[in-house]
Amino acid sequence: MPADTATERGDHALNPSMTPIQPLKPAAVLVPLVDRPDGLAVLLTQRTAHLAHHAGQISFPGGHIEPDDGGPLETALRETEEEVGLDRRHVSIVGHLDTYVTRTGFVVTPVVGFVDPPFDVSPDPHEVAEVFEVPLAFFLDPANHQRHSAEFNGVVHYFHAMPYGRHYVWGATAGMLLNLYQVLSQQ
Repeated sequence: MPADTATERGDHALNPSMTPIQPLKPAAVLVPLVDRPDGLAVLLTQRTAHLAHHAGQISFPGGHIEPDDGGPLETALRETEEEVGLDRRHVSIVGHLDTYVTRTGFVVTPVVGFVDPPFDVSPDPHEVAEVFEVPLAFFLDPANHQRHSAEFNGVVHYFHAMPYGRHYVWGATAGMLLNLYQVLSQQ
């Protein structure tokens, strides 16, 4: 799954006047595609409500790239083990998506990997309120791709959203899923 490393997506794509908080902090997430008998599913987390960044939001497992990580791949796998308890031996990396710059000052590398069941999860209760799966087919259906707006500090901001049942997938996570859709559908 090749991605153009020079391509950068982000909140600024829908909000050209937006300037992300500087300096940008490098981060990585794992986009875990779980091989289920009825098709691929995307493993997602809901962050706990008390976190300083992105509290309560739906996200991929991931976080800051630490100096000892050696790069985005190691960060994505380490953070997945720490946040979700998913052992890296269940993950086969297939590539990465375009980097994604958030309004809050992160430049995120989404690392895509297939997850081979069976596996156990044991979410870190400090960081993760819930681990759940959504059929990949849901995110690959353009009928589920939405663009919303909200006012933050007196300014209207636009963002991608892909609500699924009681889970409101939006922002950077929805933007990365849109990138996955574009790669898989060659758009």
